[in-house]
Amino acid sequence: MATRGRPRKFDREEALERAMRVFWSKTYEGTSLSDLTSAMGINTPSLYAAFGSKQELFREALAHYVENYHNGIWTGLDEAPSIFDAVRTFLTRSAEAYCMTGQPPGCMVVLGAQHSCTEDQSVPAGLSEMRKNNLLQLQARIEQAKEEGELPGDFDAAAAATMLFSMQTGMSVLARDGVCEEALLAAADQCVEAFRAMANRPR
Repeated sequence: MATRGRPRKFDREEALERAMRVFWSKTYEGTSLSDLTSAMGINTPSLYAAFGSKQELFREALAHYVENYHNGIWTGLDEAPSIFDAVRTFLTRSAEAYCMTGQPPGCMVVLGAQHSCTEDQSVPAGLSEMRKNNLLQLQARIEQAKEEGELPGDFDAAAAATMLFSMQTGMSVLARDGVCEEALLAAADQCVEAFRAMANRPR
């Protein structure tokens, strides 16, 4: 009687990285189990045993993306010496990251799922919540600049944050459509100047 072989061992972190890239490229609903197992180099039972459901794998892959790819963009807001440098660093890092050679274009937080996901509504809802928190983080940095006297007291932090965040999410979509890094950086420069003009307008 034949005996069952041992499950094939695999590098879990490497498999997670590969799964992340599939979701990043194809979206949650556009990714099939066969896409995942093929990219990860494992079979379906091994995938379920290691990661649980497709939804659980996506959430873990998203957390991996945020830690290793997403957060580096946002740390620039606090590292830069002034609010204007912070805004420039934020947009420049976004453009560079979204067009980086060797990885899928755009941002997984923006493009990881369609807004109306018939497969699982909790996935786009979770991404939407992340984006809302990112917008609030951006607004908080601008509010901090107001408190520190870098920006006028009546500066509309909410409007400015929405403008900058719209620029960032738009760059993600354009990068996915094939717009080059040079074009995105040029647009980012114009957005920085618009932000500066908002701060310096006569009052």
